[in-house]
Amino acid sequence: QPEETDEAGAGLQKFSKPKPFVHKPPVTRAQLDRMRYEFWDTQPAYGGQREIWDALKAAAENEDVVLGHLILESAGVVNCNANMTISYDERGAKYEIPQYCLAIPSN
Repeated sequence: QPEETDEAGAGLQKFSKPKPFVHKPPVTRAQLDRMRYEFWDTQPAYGGQREIWDALKAAAENEDVVLGHLILESAGVVNCNANMTISYDERGAKYEIPQYCLAIPSN
């Protein structure tokens, strides 16, 4: 059962955290933390609703995938790809999250 539907018929696909990946060039943990901070601090200014960005951040930073799914559903995220890098809200706005915000590079 790949998709759950709510009363309105919109579905939120089950997702999982992305697997570790290779970042080129390699980054330190401090650099990764700075990149994540800069993304979450500036991305909401480029479109979409602040509440959705906050929910996406909370879900991305939460290790519990089930809780992350509940956070997104309650915020009005109606579609999310399998690794959470692309999501849409109820109004159809697209939200893209870079892989480095969702997983730690293997290098």
